[in-house]
Amino acid sequence: MTPEKIAYFKDRLLQELQRLNQQIQDLGEENPNQPGRFNVRYPESGSNSEDDNAAEITEYTDEQSIMARAADELKDVEDAIKAVENGNYGVCKYCKSEIDEKRLEARPASSSCIKCKKLFTQEL
Repeated sequence: MTPEKIAYFKDRLLQELQRLNQQIQDLGEENPNQPGRFNVRYPESGSNSEDDNAAEITEYTDEQSIMARAADELKDVEDAIKAVENGNYGVCKYCKSEIDEKRLEARPASSSCIKCKKLFTQEL
């Protein structure tokens, strides 16, 4: 992969890092006792009616799922940025072959080629 392409993907990764950090910050905060783990703020409507309580629980549960997904994506992006810095970005972590640029275009944080990803997720 050319240095220009690597710089392009690094820029995309840095933008994604910023977006994910903002999303996590909007939903909650990092757990000070467990780095890398995030807590969602519980939504308070100010009312104690059964309907409001049910809506708060639903919103909280939804936001926990969003936070978990964002935290997983954040780790992948951070790992990809480290790979850029270490000079092994765009190389499959399983078979060590080059990851197709189309895959990286679709998901710059990809750490495996399509073949290995399908193999490990049983999509063959």
